[in-house]
Amino acid sequence: MEFASLPIPAPTPAAKPAAPQADAVTAKKAQEFEAMFLGQMVDEMLSTVDIGSFGGGHAEETWRSFLSNAIGESIAEQNSTGIARTIETAMQRYQTGANR
Repeated sequence: MEFASLPIPAPTPAAKPAAPQADAVTAKKAQEFEAMFLGQMVDEMLSTVDIGSFGGGHAEETWRSFLSNAIGESIAEQNSTGIARTIETAMQRYQTGANR
């Protein structure tokens, strides 16, 4: 008995995982976004706090944003909120074209 040879399609290349360097860049950008977001949130909270007799005026408004950004960066460095992980996952899905 003789069998006709069937054409075997060439394997399609699987989606390549992102390079480690790209993952590190994505993680860094996600953490920077988290720090910026938290800094803005802290700034809004500080704008509603009565500092008392110690501050006030134009100088306080000017330097409050620096303090807010420093607090936001400190919180982001602790990786405690999960915002950066969520943003990083979304960025990786966008880069690879994955739906879920």
